[in-house]
Amino acid sequence: MSFKRSLEDIKKKKEEMRTSVFSGAEMMWVLWETKQEIIDRVLPPPLEPIEHPIALAFVANYPSHSYGLPYTEAALILRCQFKGELGNYFLAMPLTDDRATFAGREIWGFPKKIANVHFKKRDNEIYGYSERLGVKNIEIELKLTGKFNEEETPGIVAEIDMIPKRGKGTTNYLFKHFVHPTKEGFDYNPWLVKQKTTSKIKSMQMGEANIILNSTIHDPWGEIEIVRTLGGMYLQTENEMYPGEIVAEVDPDEFLPYSYIKWDWY
Repeated sequence: MSFKRSLEDIKKKKEEMRTSVFSGAEMMWVLWETKQEIIDRVLPPPLEPIEHPIALAFVANYPSHSYGLPYTEAALILRCQFKGELGNYFLAMPLTDDRATFAGREIWGFPKKIANVHFKKRDNEIYGYSERLGVKNIEIELKLTGKFNEEETPGIVAEIDMIPKRGKGTTNYLFKHFVHPTKEGFDYNPWLVKQKTTSKIKSMQMGEANIILNSTIHDPWGEIEIVRTLGGMYLQTENEMYPGEIVAEVDPDEFLPYSYIKWDWY
């Protein structure tokens, strides 16, 4: 083993790691209605809002994956679109594993930060939270009652294409960028990256959710105000993440106000 890898080893590793596989994943998803003006404020162009101002969050347990050790993860997401294709824009993605943090941030641009993420299922009740710097930014209780909080939630879930059709996968929109070594501007004009993840759903259960959001100056989760809790789901899946593609180059000055979600506001 050496700090310098051979080209043969690099080629082999790239082939092995072309896709990231998550076996035995279990995820608690919740969704809520927020305000359109909030979406308009925090969604970076060229992404566009959809008709309904819907926010999503999940807390997940990954017992086995390509990176090695098990970890837990959460995410705060806005449903959006780019050139008519629906997808997820990630505002935050706290997790417990450093290797998954580096891979997600440096390869695709996921806004990952190390945090204390808790996931616990007991019979038909699930409790989860993400905690950073002593504050639980999201806390979720989900009771698997076989129904959502609101009767119209199944229609909304279908309309926003939250559960992708077999073989289609989920589209994620990410902004990849790095601060210039001089701390002035970026290394290059930021890229909008489209990345696909497929999920083989083993089981799915509906539930009634209770969500609490809290903000700090570093993690302003509470900005995505909960107007109405729509419900939640518990899924057991096999996930596979695929390489991304650059779909747009973004004006650096226009993007700058949106660029601080990956770092704490020191």
